[in-house]
Amino acid sequence: MLFCQLGNAKSLREICGGLASCEGKLRHLGVPRAPSRSTLAYANEHRPWELYQTILEQLLGRCRQVAAAEGRRKFRFKNPLMSIDGSVIDLCASLYAWAKFRRPKGR
Repeated sequence: MLFCQLGNAKSLREICGGLASCEGKLRHLGVPRAPSRSTLAYANEHRPWELYQTILEQLLGRCRQVAAAEGRRKFRFKNPLMSIDGSVIDLCASLYAWAKFRRPKGR
């Protein structure tokens, strides 16, 4: 997912294509081949949110160290940070007229 963020990828297909184009470099990191879309989707669904919190805290700490070493007072992000939750919420299609296009999912 870090590759996705740094590469500004918008979809799993784009992430997989980007990783596939770097397979030689992935092998140097010990990854034999680029993951499939289903593998990435499964990982996203089952990966705990605390992992992303830990990574952000570590990256922010590193950015602050670099800023201090360069003589800046403190590190600040140029734009506001946003966290978006992509959880699926099951709804009853009979109660929501706008959900009729997904009839198989509703009850």
